[in-house]
Amino acid sequence: MATRAHPNIETLRAIYADLSCIDAYCANDVVLHTADREIQGRPVHVIGKKAVHAKELELIAMTGNTLAMDVQDIIANDHFGAVLGILRAHLDGQDAAMPFCGLWRFRNGLVVEHWENAYDAHALGQFLVGQRGAHQATHALSADPSLGDA
Repeated sequence: MATRAHPNIETLRAIYADLSCIDAYCANDVVLHTADREIQGRPVHVIGKKAVHAKELELIAMTGNTLAMDVQDIIANDHFGAVLGILRAHLDGQDAAMPFCGLWRFRNGLVVEHWENAYDAHALGQFLVGQRGAHQATHALSADPSLGDA
């Protein structure tokens, strides 16, 4: 007999399938700790449902709507969730494949905190803004056999 997945696993599957719907699963006071939080000039965190939604829409737009979150593993309970996978995007003729680990905190079934973690946030950030060196860095990750086909 198959067991049902925890409701927070289903929430995370829905979010990663379509990041533009993240606001449907967030508390009003949600806090997003951005992947690029250590890069000078980038926000360390984003607070509030509307701001988090806007940040995810910005990420999607920065990839020319090619962003795909290739989820490999999800674990969650009533309080926390973790998602491992590969972020994929195509921009200006270049492909990126970047391992990620999303950490999530839930309260009453809603996301109240999320930590974005990219394997190399700096290279990913440079790729997204079109800086030449980043294309090589993300391409090198794409060539890593452990990442599968980019």
